Amino acid sequence: MVPRTKEANGPVTSKAVLDHVAIAAPQLVDGWELFGGVLGGSWLYGGDSPGFWWGQLGFTGGPKIELLTPTGGPDAAFLERFLAARGAGPHHLNFIVPDINDTLARVREMGIEPVQVSLANPAWKEAFLRPKDAHGIVIQVAEQSGSPRLAAPAELPVPGPPAAFALVEHYVGDLDEAIRLYSEALDGEVVSRPAADGASVVDLAWDNGALLRLVALGPGSGPCLGPLTFARDGDGFGAAERSQAALLARRLAVSVQLGD
Repeated sequence: MVPRTKEANGPVTSKAVLDHVAIAAPQLVDGWELFGGVLGGSWLYGGDSPGFWWGQLGFTGGPKIELLTPTGGPDAAFLERFLAARGAGPHHLNFIVPDINDTLARVREMGIEPVQVSLANPAWKEAFLRPKDAHGIVIQVAEQSGSPRLAAPAELPVPGPPAAFALVEHYVGDLDEAIRLYSEALDGEVVSRPAADGASVVDLAWDNGALLRLVALGPGSGPCLGPLTFARDGDGFGAAERSQAALLARRLAVSVQLGD
C-alpha cells in the first residue's frame, strides 16, 4: 500500500503478480486474530505511513493479506471516508509489476485512466484504478524495490497452524472486460473455466501462486469482492476454528471460506 525501504535483495519479477488483498478496519485486533491466530499468517513487514498504519501477513501459498487502519490527520482522509461510508472490509487488490509505465500504458489502451499516479519514489511507484473501472474494487499497481523489515506489532498473536491463501473470488458484471483487465494488463493466465451452478466462471493464476476466480453476476447485482478461501493440509480446520473464523470475518465484513 505504501512506500517500502529499498534493499539490495528486493522482489524481482518479470510479470505482474497479485501480491496482496488489503482490508481496512478501525482497529486491527480482529484482523490479527483471524489471519494470524486462526489462519496461520506470519508477519512480514509493515509500519506507519502518513495518515495510516499498515501490516502484511504471509501464508504458505498465494497472495498476502494487508491490514490498514487510519492514524489521523489530513492524510488519513481517504481511509476515514472509506470506513465511514462502508465500515470495515476489503479495500483494494495490489499488483506488483515489473514496469509500472508499461502497465499503465496497457491500462490506458483499455480506456481506463489511472488515478493518484505517483512515480517519484524509485523504491515505490504506484497508481490506482477506481472501482468503477476495476469491476467494484480498487486496484493498486506498484513497482517495488525492496521491503522493510520491521518488528511485528505487540498485539499480533502467535500464528496458528499454517495455511495457504488458496483463492480470491471477484464477482463482476462484465466478465469479458474483467478477463481482459486481469490478463492483458495485469498478466494473469486464464487456467480454467469451470461450471459453477450454471454461472460463468473463469480462473486466473499468477506466478506467485495467487489464484483469482471471476464470477459473472446476474442482472441487478453489483460487482464486489467475494470469498477469500484458505486451505490447510492434514487435518484441516476444526469446528472451533471455523466458528471463530466466522465470527471474526463478520466483524471485519469479509467473506472467508475454509477448505481442507
